[in-house]
Amino acid sequence: MARIEDRTDKGVRAPGNDPSLQRDMERVENIARLMDSAIRIPVIGYRIGLDGILGLIPGVGDAAALAPAGYIIYLAHRMGAPRHALVQMGANVAADALIGSIPLVGDLFDFAFKANKRNLKILRKHVDLRRAEAAAEAGRL
Repeated sequence: MARIEDRTDKGVRAPGNDPSLQRDMERVENIARLMDSAIRIPVIGYRIGLDGILGLIPGVGDAAALAPAGYIIYLAHRMGAPRHALVQMGANVAADALIGSIPLVGDLFDFAFKANKRNLKILRKHVDLRRAEAAAEAGRL
């Protein structure tokens, strides 16, 4: 595996030495929850978020949901997510926006796809891997 380097001089933070990493992860988790699963539908227990609700507004709803999704990708970049993870995250947001813009079918898709939760999972995997690598590297010193 590649060695984890402290790339803070380039604006990318290494997990082992930046206390704000946890704060940014919490920020991403909160945004993803708000956009994709903040509201529990009684009786059936299914969770929806603002992304699906905004998608019901013709024309501007899906566009408005792009801002928080883009912010999650920005934070992932700032946290050092690799290019392939950022591309995958962007593809999730693009699929959500494109299919979500189709009347009726897109609205159902918005409630089911949950791009922000998918992107959180991608970022969490990256951060956990980097933390494990940093801990292993620290153990070798």
